[in-house]
Amino acid sequence: MYNILVIEDDEKIADMLSAAIAKYDFAVQVVEDFRLVLECFLAVKPDLVLLDVNLPKFDGFYWCRQIRAQSTCPIIFISARDSQMDQVMALENGADDYITKPFDIEIVIAKIRSQLRRAYGAYAAGQEQERTVTSAGIVLYPERFVVSCQGNSIELTQKEAALLEVLMLKEGRVVSRERLLDLMWEDQHFIDDNTLNVYITRVRRKLKDIGIGDRIETVRGAGYRLIPELEELP
Repeated sequence: MYNILVIEDDEKIADMLSAAIAKYDFAVQVVEDFRLVLECFLAVKPDLVLLDVNLPKFDGFYWCRQIRAQSTCPIIFISARDSQMDQVMALENGADDYITKPFDIEIVIAKIRSQLRRAYGAYAAGQEQERTVTSAGIVLYPERFVVSCQGNSIELTQKEAALLEVLMLKEGRVVSRERLLDLMWEDQHFIDDNTLNVYITRVRRKLKDIGIGDRIETVRGAGYRLIPELEELP
């Protein structure tokens, strides 16, 4: 049974979410002391987090960063703040998805299930050897969300790993924005135009952190491609 942690200071919304989620056979924990959000997260060890932006003491962006420093578990924001900037900030701080209030609980459940499939579905095979993807001098461990190069490694979020995997598998070839969105998100209708740009920026930054130059090329009007290792960087 997957365990969901709800970080929401509106008691009515928190109770509604926890009751609805429990009906779908998930275990649910709700944070009660907003001074101890990280401590609660570490104690509960949830498989997925639902996180509000407006919280006492520190906002959801702060707690998202704290959680992301400890774990790659899926983080979905649920907030009444519906501006494009808020959604971009959530993604920049490590979130995997963003739902605006008022929301349809069926959409929340669908997004929870989608994120859990992407995060943990690969382990259903049990004893299979860990899968790796190697391209352009980069080694990706898509089941652990880790990328490495020449002994240096860094953790990715689920969607960062999914994005990089697609580009690595298509090394040297352009992958359209539409194709990337189709592969990374099952419900494109809810994705802001800037979302993919944010993820590309984050992956580029993380590759740079482990000593890899900017191998992700933007092909204007077409999409993105991973520059082959032997091809000269611009």
